[in-house]
Amino acid sequence: MLNPKTVPDYLLQSDAVRARFERLKAREPILEVRNLTKRFATPQGEHTALADISFTTHRREFVCVIGPSGCGKSTLIRILAGLETPTSGEVCVKGQAVRGPGADRGMVFQGYTLFPWLTVKKNVMFGLRMNGQGAAQAEREALQWLDLVGLEKFADAYPHQLSGGMKQRVAIARALANRPGILLMDEPFGALDAQTRSKMQAHLLDIWRNVDVTILFITHDLDEAIFLADRILVLKAHPGEVQELIEVPVPRPRSYAQFNSPEFLATRARLDALIHPPVEDEADDEANDETQVRPHMIRLTDVNDSVE
Repeated sequence: MLNPKTVPDYLLQSDAVRARFERLKAREPILEVRNLTKRFATPQGEHTALADISFTTHRREFVCVIGPSGCGKSTLIRILAGLETPTSGEVCVKGQAVRGPGADRGMVFQGYTLFPWLTVKKNVMFGLRMNGQGAAQAEREALQWLDLVGLEKFADAYPHQLSGGMKQRVAIARALANRPGILLMDEPFGALDAQTRSKMQAHLLDIWRNVDVTILFITHDLDEAIFLADRILVLKAHPGEVQELIEVPVPRPRSYAQFNSPEFLATRARLDALIHPPVEDEADDEANDETQVRPHMIRLTDVNDSVE
């Protein structure tokens, strides 16, 4: 492990990384978010979940969105999916304003949203059939997508027969089967154990390399964001605003051996500073933050029996 004092500036990029970002930015914009604001009415009054969010994502870019609890990450992705409408501002896909859900965007949720009464193959076929494809063609395409996610042998299995990671791979195949330009993922690996989560991250990068799709991925895991993303959109809470859009300096292709690399550690340190800023005066912080409630702790052991 590197000494924190030797960690470089997270803004420093190797020549290869800099050249890759130049190529990425030369691609056409596919998703543009302009001055997006979302407010909700609550019994306590109007609540601003998102405030003046703006960013642009390019074709085949992988963007992760992180932020503290309550920063509006899930609200943002639901607006991008067309499942909620913004109070003001605009979302455009390939220059066209988003007015609702569309085939140009696929969505993968944290929960397992497969139809339990359908086989794996028929789950993937579902969207294709809804879009008017014949059964034979939909089946051929579904099997191709299952092969891509490594589940062709489970085509005739039912969701309850699969592990959590396998279910999410089916959900990814189903979302990609309609060939969306953008894949929106709302903490899709959050419910998985650490080992399965690592495997799914590697699976997702393999899929992304082989499919013409832009990915916007919500996560609360800082290491996951660095491992997956080209750029990381960092939000702050109350209200959700853009703090920074970080270009990840870690070279591709990514591997878990890079977790201790100078570039990874520098980015991790920057994200920690943004997400977990130091509290200068705890008493003042609590007084100014009505959402922070500290429990009244009762001592149930001998005061002389310390675990520290």
